[in-house]
Amino acid sequence: MKERSQLLKGTLEGCILQVIKGDETYGYAIAEQLRRVGFSSIAEGTVYPLLLRLEKNGLLAATHRDSPLGPKRKYYILTRQGHEALDEFIANWREVETCVRRLFEEDSDDIRPAAAIE
Repeated sequence: MKERSQLLKGTLEGCILQVIKGDETYGYAIAEQLRRVGFSSIAEGTVYPLLLRLEKNGLLAATHRDSPLGPKRKYYILTRQGHEALDEFIANWREVETCVRRLFEEDSDDIRPAAAIE
């Protein structure tokens, strides 16, 4: 499981940006969306520190609003920088995904060099 955790560590921020891209939302709903698409082990305790870091880095803006079910909720929305970071994440992810897929689909004896990832 440690390997999976390390693999996810670098991708969750981009996935969170993607979840928030469509509309403002709050931490629990973000964790639920991630679980719904297959990140079954993602807990709110994993999501909230990432949200704070993304907000601190200027990728998210947050507002506190009343909740019909209890205390106020902190709602997040992407900033302009957040949209730019998401676009960059998607481009990088697609490049890495293409290389990994190519590596696993080809015979190991027949792997040809491709464009280098920097």
